[in-house]
Amino acid sequence: KILSFVFVTNYVRYLYIQIASSLKMSTIAPPKTALENKISAEHPLRVVIAGAGVGGLVLAHTLQNNPKIDVTVLEKTDQFKRFGGPIQLASNALRVLDEMCDKKVYDSIMSKFTFTGDKENGIKDGIRDEWYAKFDLAGPAEARGMPYTGVIERPDLQEIFLGSLAKDTVQNGDGIAGYEVAPNGAVKVQMESGNTVEGDVLIGADGIWSAVRAKMRDEPLRGEGSGVSYSGYSVFAGELDYASFDNGKVGYKVYIGPGQYFVITDIGKGRYQWYAFLAREPGSAATEEKPDGTSPFLQNIFTGWSKDIHHILKATKEDEIDQRDLYDRPPSVLKDWSNGPVALLGDAVHAMMPNLGQGGCQAIEDSFVLKQELEGLTTRSEVTDSLKEYKSRRLVRSAAVQGLSRFASDIIIRGFDTPAKIVDGRFENFNYAGIVTRMLQPILPVFFVIQFNFLYEGWRNDLVIDFKAFLGLSLVGGFILLLGAGSVGEAGILGSLGLETIFGGEGLEALFGGFTNVL
Repeated sequence: KILSFVFVTNYVRYLYIQIASSLKMSTIAPPKTALENKISAEHPLRVVIAGAGVGGLVLAHTLQNNPKIDVTVLEKTDQFKRFGGPIQLASNALRVLDEMCDKKVYDSIMSKFTFTGDKENGIKDGIRDEWYAKFDLAGPAEARGMPYTGVIERPDLQEIFLGSLAKDTVQNGDGIAGYEVAPNGAVKVQMESGNTVEGDVLIGADGIWSAVRAKMRDEPLRGEGSGVSYSGYSVFAGELDYASFDNGKVGYKVYIGPGQYFVITDIGKGRYQWYAFLAREPGSAATEEKPDGTSPFLQNIFTGWSKDIHHILKATKEDEIDQRDLYDRPPSVLKDWSNGPVALLGDAVHAMMPNLGQGGCQAIEDSFVLKQELEGLTTRSEVTDSLKEYKSRRLVRSAAVQGLSRFASDIIIRGFDTPAKIVDGRFENFNYAGIVTRMLQPILPVFFVIQFNFLYEGWRNDLVIDFKAFLGLSLVGGFILLLGAGSVGEAGILGSLGLETIFGGEGLEALFGGFTNVL
């Protein structure tokens, strides 16, 4: 009995020690669901990027080289296909890529690149086929030691960045349905398949119809209330092998005339792209009849215009022509760019018209600023403030570029006409719009110099507002609007400068928001 008692006593004592030890350990070890606040190689910042477009891939490439950051890219399409035409990379975007990409990637881009900024570029009289005004793209770049502007095929650019990413970085075939921010600060991304992906940061780089933006702002993905506005223009685009008479001499030409314009650009290796911008109601591709095909349809619309336009249209096959309506999205000081650990990038927050060729460039600048902000973090608790700083640095510049892109379309289509001219002793096109177009001829080169200096100077995004550029664009752009007000009835003149038309409504709001931040 004594032995039995001793045995039971020792066994109870043993159980007590084991339970106490277990309880002690459980008070020391953190719960498995807790997040380590400090960012380190052992506990990296988990960045989830929605969308494998230019901005998303550039950001993924530059972040993956940081051992304290783990990157995942979520792409809705099942697999990548060679789709889409050339994309312009202006000097500001090339300077950013040179700064943040590794040498192998940058050299690969340059090997596929066609420079246009070192050639003649500008506006031509679409009827008389004469140069109206030329853009000096080379001067502002050379003054800053920057590469010349040029173009690269979008699929080539995409393949270069995809090839630079570690295996399984990009997850294809599942779109984002929404997201939730957990109490511990993590982002739980809900996929269309029902799966979830967890991260510390979610970047919505999923384009103009962004699911991340719709969730963040509690607004529809498309249509009324989505914040996306129809520009009023439909664009026809063609891409083809073409033996142009001025190959190697001219980068791109913008042909202006009454109510429409046409662009021809060299995209390298004997290939050319053209655009026809027409003022149309949305959905005109389905409602406007083209019984003889798109090329004859456009040849008829541009009757009487330069033979160069008709020559390239006749050389273009029907399956080489696309049409799409143009939408844009002004960035806003009142609407969120970020909410907690979630932020927007590129077209998801500031989609713009293609006239300045800055859509992809501004997405690249977004990536540059996000890289700096995210790599500067030491703890996860700093994420929210870091993303707010990203917005602060990007808002005004992106607003100005977006507004200038829309301004270029509006003034060319609705303000310009065939310039008034005396030919063989007789007056040609001496109406108000023709006279104004002629009066603007010596002014536009000045505006272009200010515009390109602004674009090329501000790539670092270290100024909330570039006051010098803002003043120059406002004064010269305002004068252009003042002259064009009679021919552009809907161009709202704000005060005497027309700033709302130059920078866009919400863009102007962003500019004044930037002034407030500075003051």
